[in-house]
Amino acid sequence: MIGLIFGDTDFPREILKTVKKRKIKYLIIDLSKSKKFKKDRKSYSVSIGQFGKIINILKENNCKKVLFAGKVNKPNFSKLKLDIKGIYYIPRIIKASKLGDAAILKEVIKILDQNKIKTENSLKFNPELSLKKGNYSKLKPNKQDQLDIKKAIKTLNSLREYNYSQGVVVRNNKVVSIEGKGGTKKMLEKSRNKKFRNHGVLVKFPKKKQDLRVDLPTIGLKTIKQSKNAGLKGIVVKSKQHVFLDKNKCIKLANKNKMFISVK
Repeated sequence: MIGLIFGDTDFPREILKTVKKRKIKYLIIDLSKSKKFKKDRKSYSVSIGQFGKIINILKENNCKKVLFAGKVNKPNFSKLKLDIKGIYYIPRIIKASKLGDAAILKEVIKILDQNKIKTENSLKFNPELSLKKGNYSKLKPNKQDQLDIKKAIKTLNSLREYNYSQGVVVRNNKVVSIEGKGGTKKMLEKSRNKKFRNHGVLVKFPKKKQDLRVDLPTIGLKTIKQSKNAGLKGIVVKSKQHVFLDKNKCIKLANKNKMFISVK
């Protein structure tokens, strides 16, 4: 039995498809905003502050392993539903939240570990959703693109340990935008430039010292479309440290728009 702790994005749906296909016993802890898994009879809708309930659900179902997938937004702590264990653990979560989203997840994993519940890699059932090093489009980065990529990677590496940013846009060797709490979409909207079309790159790498079992940078069809609308020439992710959804459709769209998709 595996406990699937699901947030938003399309990644959890891909995992669920594979788990059902392979007839693996599962239950879902649904932490998504819209409670998108409520129709699944094995789904439990809970608040992130109900640690007692979450741990009880896992233990009652003899569930000793969990897998995190999808985005879980930082909660409004003043409005959280808390149970007794939630009241006990919440000071640790609030303290971690001051360091960023990555720190919250690390703290949740520690709490589960203390309750003898192991966290699995989010790509355990879908390793095909992470690409190896190489170029996946017809177009390859030129010298200017390589300078932009190098600048973007250096910028991400210089961010503080628990910074939530996984993405940066660089154009003509200048940092245009760094991912904030609004996510990749808002960053790309800020990066639009009518003067420079088909210039610049989006680089999405994991956070520094990130627990690579959870919260990996995710790329999909929406990301390609948003990057195109921002006038960017390409997207770069780190080998085996990302989630790539709708790969074939993404490559097709990149080729059609003379964009590159590279894995470093």
